[in-house]
Parts: sequence; C-alpha cells; structure tokens
Amino acid sequence: MPTALVTGAAGFIGANISQKLLREGWRVIGQDAMTDYYDVRLKERREQQLLQQPGYRSVHARVEEPGCLIDLMAAEKPDVVIHLAAQAGVRYSIEAPRSYLEANLIGTYELLEAARAHPPKHMLLASTSSVYGANEAMPYTERDKADSQMSFYAATKKANEAMAHSYAHLYHLPVTMFRFFTVYGPWGRPDMALFKFTRNTLEGRPIDVYNHGDMMRDFTYVDDLTDGIRGLIDAVPPGTEERGEVPEFDSLSPVAPWRVVNIGNADPVRLMVFIEAIEDALGMEAKKNFMEMQAGDVKATWADTRLLEHLTGKRPATDIRTGVGRFVDWYRDYYQVRPRDKRT
Repeated sequence: MPTALVTGAAGFIGANISQKLLREGWRVIGQDAMTDYYDVRLKERREQQLLQQPGYRSVHARVEEPGCLIDLMAAEKPDVVIHLAAQAGVRYSIEAPRSYLEANLIGTYELLEAARAHPPKHMLLASTSSVYGANEAMPYTERDKADSQMSFYAATKKANEAMAHSYAHLYHLPVTMFRFFTVYGPWGRPDMALFKFTRNTLEGRPIDVYNHGDMMRDFTYVDDLTDGIRGLIDAVPPGTEERGEVPEFDSLSPVAPWRVVNIGNADPVRLMVFIEAIEDALGMEAKKNFMEMQAGDVKATWADTRLLEHLTGKRPATDIRTGVGRFVDWYRDYYQVRPRDKRT
C-alpha cells in the first residue's frame, strides 16, 4: 500500500486528490491547518468525508511550523508528497501579504528541508497560471519566460518553483511543479468567482464583473485537474544521467530531476459566457456590477497542455456548461436551495 502525504488535504483540491488516492487503495496522510481564510465548516465537511475512508489519517498543523513536516515525514515515510497547502487568492495577497510569505515561502522551505532529510520517490508541488503574469503570447507554454508576476501571490509561487529546483539539483529530489488554471467544481472555495456568482445571484445581489467582462479564463474542472495530478505521480522526472531524448516542449531541467507542467482545459472561455452558463444552470439572470480590472489580475489565461498529454496520455475535457451545472447542483444540495425552472 503506497503512502502519500497531501498538504492542504481539507482544501478544495487537496480533498479531491485525497479521495481519488484513497479509492485506489493508497494510504493518505492529510495535513491541514484548518485556517479561517474562508468558512472552516466547509473544510470540516470535506475532512469528515475523508475520515470515513479506510487509510486516511488527519494531521492539523501549519506547514510553516518549524519541525512539523520533518517529524511527520520521519514517522510516515511517504512514497509521494503532494504539496497543496498555501495561502491562495490574488486580491487577499494585496491585503495580507505576510500570510503568503509564511505559508507559501516558509511553508515550502520547511517541506523541502523535510524531503531532504527523508526523500520521497516523487514530490508534486502546486504552482499557478498566475506565474505567467504579464506574458501576452498564448497559449502559455511551460518553457515560456515568466518573470513578470503581477501579484505577491504569483510571486511566491514562482519563488516556490525556483526553491524546489535548487533542492532537486542539490539533493537529487524528483520534483514536478504543476501550474493550475482557474479550477472550479463542487466543494469549491467561497472566494472564487463561480461560488460568489452563484451565491449572489440566488440571493438577488449583484456580481462584480471585472474589466467590464472583457476577460477570458481557461476554466479547469476539478476532476480533470485531479486526474492530471494522479497521472503525473507516475511521471517521475528522470535525473540527468537517466533520460533519453526529450521533446522540445518538455520543461525538464537540464541539471535536475525537475519539471513544470500546465494543467488547464486548453480552451479559454470568455467571462460573459461563463456567467451565462451560471445563469442558465440557476434559471435566473444575474445583476451585474461592471467594474475596472482589479489590481494584480490578468486579462486572459490559456494553457498549452501538450506536455500534460505527453506525460499522462490524457487532457482535461469537461466543458464549461457541464462543469458549472455540476457545481450548481452541489451548491443547491449543500445549502438546501430549492431549484428553479430554467430561464426562457
């Protein structure tokens, strides 16, 4: 029975990948700080579902706490580490940057030190499409230069990539960084657009539509994302002496068993089309508050997923209306909201 350490296991993505591994017979050590960045009850419900599965152990601790992760890895000796614990959110990084320094930078440092002392077979660390920052050429490819981050959140994630690369080189730790593209779906975070738009529309309150709706996002359904993560577990980056011919689009480091991989839908959707999908699923029209672009945000994202397909044999494929419909169904059930007829 292989063992995985999943940090941020009670989070949106962490709970989903933990469930997937448990269903496959893995033993999962789930670490989460259960912080109050958003409604802790949602995290508790996700964790309750995980605790009902055999093979799951829950650990409540902060990744930045000195010695926490090294002690945990010494005791559990995980085969794989999936590092999802982080302070998320672009806007909040403007309001509270120190929380990003502590969770994202110090927390990742503590994890890397723990891995150096107790090396797993593979480490998979979460990054974000936000690291592409002001890049204008699309779709974004993993080999693109990405040095113009537009938020402190994105800057901490780019720093995580560089930190992990140095440890991969110095200590021969196989590392895969994955860059998420606008993940959505059931059990999502309340600070994300789909959750806020759904809640506000049902409550008759306006939704904030930034850049007057002139935006595009590569929306990625959560099950497609976790399928990608699961596939990448088996795609361990080879060391410099073990590799053969490398495709020109592979981001594999020339000096370390390290690569970065996009996980996106490779099909950007305009914001107003996304809103229409929500309205159709709800059977209601949203009141819209058109606004200027928010600080730190980007106008569009679009993933090149050739590397993901090459490494896993799969690519995300859930269309926006299907994914949004599933989220709305979950929201109605979770909050006991009675369905309405579809809009005409």
